[in-house]
Amino acid sequence: MTYTEAAAWLQEHDRYLILTHKRPDGDTIGCAAALCEGLRALGKTAHICPGVEETHLFTPYLEGYLAPEGYVPERVVSVDIAARGLFTRAGAAWLERGIDLAIDHHPSQEFFAAQTCLDAGRAACGELVYDILRTLGPVTQRMAAPLYVAVATDTGCFQYSNTTADTHRVAAALMDTGLDVLPLNKRHFRTKTWARLQVERLIVERMHRYENGTIAVAPVSLSLMEEAGATEEDMEDIAAFLGQIEGVETSITIRELTGGECKLSVRTGSGLNASKVCALLGGGGHAAAAGCTVPGTPEEAEAAILEAIRQVECNG
Repeated sequence: MTYTEAAAWLQEHDRYLILTHKRPDGDTIGCAAALCEGLRALGKTAHICPGVEETHLFTPYLEGYLAPEGYVPERVVSVDIAARGLFTRAGAAWLERGIDLAIDHHPSQEFFAAQTCLDAGRAACGELVYDILRTLGPVTQRMAAPLYVAVATDTGCFQYSNTTADTHRVAAALMDTGLDVLPLNKRHFRTKTWARLQVERLIVERMHRYENGTIAVAPVSLSLMEEAGATEEDMEDIAAFLGQIEGVETSITIRELTGGECKLSVRTGSGLNASKVCALLGGGGHAAAAGCTVPGTPEEAEAAILEAIRQVECNG
C-alpha cells in the first residue's frame, strides 16, 4: 500500500503494538517512537514492544513508549524490518500471531505481513513514516526528534550515497517544527567513547586489504572487543568506519557473535550490489548497504564473503 493508504489504515484501527528489529539502529527506533507518538496524538492507544535490545544511545527515545506487562494489542505494526529473521526475540512471538502492517524501505522485503507499505526508494524508513504522520496530522517536535535520528543515522548524517534531495526536504521539515538538531548530531555523530577509539585503532592495525586497496575487510573478533574494553554500546555504526579510507570502494565489517556465528555488514560503491552479495549468504538489504549472518569463525566468514563478491562480479 502507499503511505496515504497506510495512514488511512492506521486511522481506522486502534490498540497498536509496534515492533523493531534486533540489534536496533536509529532508523527502526526513531520510526517506532515517532509512530507511537503520532498515533497517541490521534487519541489512539499505542506502545512499542519491550525487549528492544537498544544501546544507551537510543534508550531516551523509547522512554514512556514501551508496552506495559499484559498489554494485548488489536493491531501489530513493524517498522524498518525486511525479513523474518530480523525480529527481536520478543517480536518473533508476534510474528507467529501475524503482523498486520509492515512499514519498510528495504528492497529485500519478504512480505511477511498482511499489509505492506514499502518504498525502496527512501533513504530511511523514517522518510516514509514522516509522510504517513504528516498525512494523519501535524508533525510535532516530539515526533520530529526521533524521525530526525532515523533519517540522519541511516544516511550517515546525510553523507551516504542513499541521501536524496527528498531526504534533505524531510530533514528541513523536521527542523521547521523548531527542533534543535545540534544535540542530536553531537550525540550520534561527534561523540565516541575511549573504547570505541581503541576498536578503531585495532581495526586499522588488523584489517585486510584486497584488489589494490579497493576492498577492505575488518574482522572484529570477540577477543578484539575484549582487548579494546568495548561492549555493544561502543559499536554503533562501526560498519561505516572502513569507508572513510581513501580508495576503498567496498568495505566489509565482520562481527564475531557468541554461538559460532558472524554478522557481516557490506558497504559498496556503484560498481557492486551489496544486496546481491549478501543474498548469496542468506542476507539482504540495499544496493549500497547490506548484511548477513553466517556460521563459522571470522576467517571463514571473510573467505565466504570474498567468494560471494567474486560470484556477483563474474555474473555481472
